[in-house]
Amino acid sequence: MIVYRIVTPEHAGLLRASGKAARWNSAGNNMIYTTGSVSLACLENVVHRSGEGLSVPFKILHIEIPDDPGIERISATGLPENWTDFTSVHITRMIGDNWLKSMKSAVLRVPSAIIPQESNYLINPAHRDFTKIRIANTQDFNFDKRIK
Repeated sequence: MIVYRIVTPEHAGLLRASGKAARWNSAGNNMIYTTGSVSLACLENVVHRSGEGLSVPFKILHIEIPDDPGIERISATGLPENWTDFTSVHITRMIGDNWLKSMKSAVLRVPSAIIPQESNYLINPAHRDFTKIRIANTQDFNFDKRIK
């Protein structure tokens, strides 16, 4: 399976997590966020960056996840109705933090808060199968100037 991540060029060579708090992890818990499509990766970046931050060059990583690491799944139907609200981020962070600590799988498939019918794939860099996940390809990526 191929998943996608849009990054600035200086972050294009490695798969690493910042450890900053986000929707599915608390600060200090390393998690790599990827998406199931290039368009969702674009949309996720647009939502999380200011308009000015979209004008610099980017790279899109095509990340290969082999079949053997296995992927745990969380569906939107298994989450509280308001899970996408910022006021409920503590719920998704707890779920993600617990998944990281469980070491059950290297990848967790979760619904996108922007488009719940599509998926984000969270990668645990501390999992033993993380070494099987690799950057298969890197391409230049520029956000359309009409965005934001």
